[in-house]
Amino acid sequence: MKILYTNFHGHNGGGHVTYIVNLLRGLGAQHDFTVATPSSSRLYRLASAIQGVKIVDIPYTTRPSSWLGPRAQLRALIKREHFDVIHVNGSADHKQVMLAVLGLHPRPRIVFTKHNDHPLKSFGNWLRAQYVTDCVIAVSDYVKGLVLDSPYKHCEIRTIRNGIDTDFFSPVSAQEKLALRQLQLGSEMQDKLVLVSTGGTDFEKGWLDLVAGVALLPVALRQRFHIVVAGNYPEPEHLERVESLGMTPQVSFPGLVDDVRSVLAAGDIGFVLSYREALSFACRELMGLGLPVLVTRIGGLPENLVENESGWIVPAQSPEQIALILAKVLEQPEVLKQMGQCARQHAVQHFQLAEFVRLTLGAYCGESVGQL
Repeated sequence: MKILYTNFHGHNGGGHVTYIVNLLRGLGAQHDFTVATPSSSRLYRLASAIQGVKIVDIPYTTRPSSWLGPRAQLRALIKREHFDVIHVNGSADHKQVMLAVLGLHPRPRIVFTKHNDHPLKSFGNWLRAQYVTDCVIAVSDYVKGLVLDSPYKHCEIRTIRNGIDTDFFSPVSAQEKLALRQLQLGSEMQDKLVLVSTGGTDFEKGWLDLVAGVALLPVALRQRFHIVVAGNYPEPEHLERVESLGMTPQVSFPGLVDDVRSVLAAGDIGFVLSYREALSFACRELMGLGLPVLVTRIGGLPENLVENESGWIVPAQSPEQIALILAKVLEQPEVLKQMGQCARQHAVQHFQLAEFVRLTLGAYCGESVGQL
């Protein structure tokens, strides 16, 4: 099968990049892959390193000049390569693909993955739903509900949750964890409880609520914790907020990391405290590593875990609730091991990359759910 992946992100790309890279690696050499994405993107760099994947530098813009540039380039690529499937991953590239395939008969099967909870009721979405969308993949039941309440409700709709490689994301020994912690954070972290996330440093990722929650604890308890937030370096006003809470020495920012295992495996508790979230690769990777997770009751996040077994669920923007949970953890630290084991078992049972790939391939082929 010849598959074209499109993605509009010109820089980090977050979960979109993880999603596409997992498919490229999981589907294997029996298929022919092309990735069309800006050369400035992390996806371009990572996909270029995968053997057999062809990569094309295409920016996704709706400016009139794109008729003679990127859009014409994309149309020529589609006509030349005769793809069986085009898998689009956002509104910007979906729009460009729609315009690029106008008048092509036959055209490739077009599969659209809805990765976020942004509205779908615009006229542009109506056009894409009517004319250039054969299948919509929702990454959670929450997202499927949004799709069903949109012009895409008449399309073929499937819930296919993100898969991870649970062999790659697997727990490390106590000795390995200590070594990673000392390497990244210093020897003084040996007796701390490290709270860790690769969910990012944007304000809506909620990490400042965790900082505020820890700051609410009595000083003796507060000093038992250290917070690690991977992603782009925070905005100055967010750092000022950390400083105003007296928490600057207790928060670390390792930056963007390709192999997040070294950061996550150094932690004791994972967190994804977003204000908006469709599902979250970061949460699933944490659980694969055997860390209990603290998440918000937002979007598809609760679909990742069993509350009070593999993690905790709190309302968004609730530092007080976070502080109560952390205080209880300090009272009963043995619960972390038990919940971590439950998180790992849940990940192995529900997050398998092979199942994610199998279901996605079924979407490419148009197989009915009963056939999968």
